[in-house]
Amino acid sequence: MNHTPTFSTDQPGAMSVDEFCRWACIGKTKTYAEAKAGRLQLRKIGSKTVVLRTDAEQWLRSLPIAPAAA
Repeated sequence: MNHTPTFSTDQPGAMSVDEFCRWACIGKTKTYAEAKAGRLQLRKIGSKTVVLRTDAEQWLRSLPIAPAAA
């Protein structure tokens, strides 16, 4: 089964860090750790930090594939 989150065309091109955390099912600490490690791009719009939809999807695709359960 494919459980990769996807966006429909009616969704915005960027999401807040909180929205990204809900979308990716990870916490803020992990989100900022991924950004610090250079694996996730965060952007600034004034004082607001956002994640572009394309960056979120690229980050998700770059995650390692889990081994098959035995």
